[in-house]
Amino acid sequence: MTNATLEAHMTDIIRAPEHRLAGANALLWRRGELVAVACAGVRDLDAGLPVERDTVFRIASMSKPITTVAALMLLEEGRFELDEPINRWAPELGDMRVLRSPDGPLGDTVPAARPITFDDLLTHRSGLTYGAFWPGPLADAYDEALGGDIDSNRTPDAWIEALGTLPLIDQPGATLHYGHSTDLLGFIIARIEGAPLEAVLARRIFAPLGMKDTGFTVAPAASSRRAGDQGFDAAGNLTTLRGGPGGAFLQDRPEDMTFVSGGQGLWSTLDDYLAFARLFVGDGPALLRPETLALMTTNRLTPAQRASAEVGGMPLFTHGHGYGMGVAVVMEPQQALPTICGGPAGTVGWPGGFGGWWQANLHDGTIALFLTHNMLERAQLAQGIGHGVFGAITEVAKLAETL
Repeated sequence: MTNATLEAHMTDIIRAPEHRLAGANALLWRRGELVAVACAGVRDLDAGLPVERDTVFRIASMSKPITTVAALMLLEEGRFELDEPINRWAPELGDMRVLRSPDGPLGDTVPAARPITFDDLLTHRSGLTYGAFWPGPLADAYDEALGGDIDSNRTPDAWIEALGTLPLIDQPGATLHYGHSTDLLGFIIARIEGAPLEAVLARRIFAPLGMKDTGFTVAPAASSRRAGDQGFDAAGNLTTLRGGPGGAFLQDRPEDMTFVSGGQGLWSTLDDYLAFARLFVGDGPALLRPETLALMTTNRLTPAQRASAEVGGMPLFTHGHGYGMGVAVVMEPQQALPTICGGPAGTVGWPGGFGGWWQANLHDGTIALFLTHNMLERAQLAQGIGHGVFGAITEVAKLAETL
């Protein structure tokens, strides 16, 4: 298959009406060479501007591996130990309590059996969650205490203090509960470094890798390349959103907002994220030692934790995947959902809630990337609205296997 044929296939996938995408771009890379790149549709529904290779997208949880790498750089420098409690840097979380039942009264708690450690944060075994995953008292408490998941009017210190007043969903170290662990990790990184997280990421990761368009805001010079916030109306029709699903983000972030989400808040482009993903296949500047990278990309969950890991009540790693630090790891290729990451055992990746996705095959150096804005409400997903993006990702993953 020629590169031109691959590009044509990717373009067809992006344009397919059943995938219901306003616009998207995708890229395939193997062994140090760009194999194919494709762009289709519009980046702004109102203006009709096309998606291009340098379109700047929100990448949501694709931010988590980046913040994780920054933390592991500090680990290499001896700034903390994996089994070290976070209390020295976040004393606000030094006396946590745990809910007896996720949907029970907030006051029905028991003491945490031990402190939260750095390892817990890196593997989402801290007992923290996202409030929206647990409708009822806990969801309301999270919303009231923390504000928006991506754009919050809390300062970092106030956010950590508020987080410390909330009960944990589970005992630290018990199992993986997807949630605010990486956001907290990001703010602890900032405290260790004595600088805002955005400055730490820019100095340690973005500048060395040449990621000029990645950050928690879109630079004025790149604003014309910014993708619009696109989602679906109640009837399932594509529409421009005026704010984030569930109030997660603001359409226009205030200049004086100091909160940044290390777990969900970054913007990036195909080429910028490719520069980051190349870390995992040994191509480009090496920000981590080989043994640290191996630690990050090796499953750290027990069989019982894989079986119990969930997102919003849905099983996550029962079959196919494990979880390292910031990335999923393919363990049983025949059972691995490509929408998390596919490929042979050892392939890693982590998708984003707005439809962005990537995977890196550590064996043959293949990287696949897909970016779009396909912003969904959980209620819409339950109605089948917006699922087409998963079909598009699956098809791009299949193309990566043909290289």
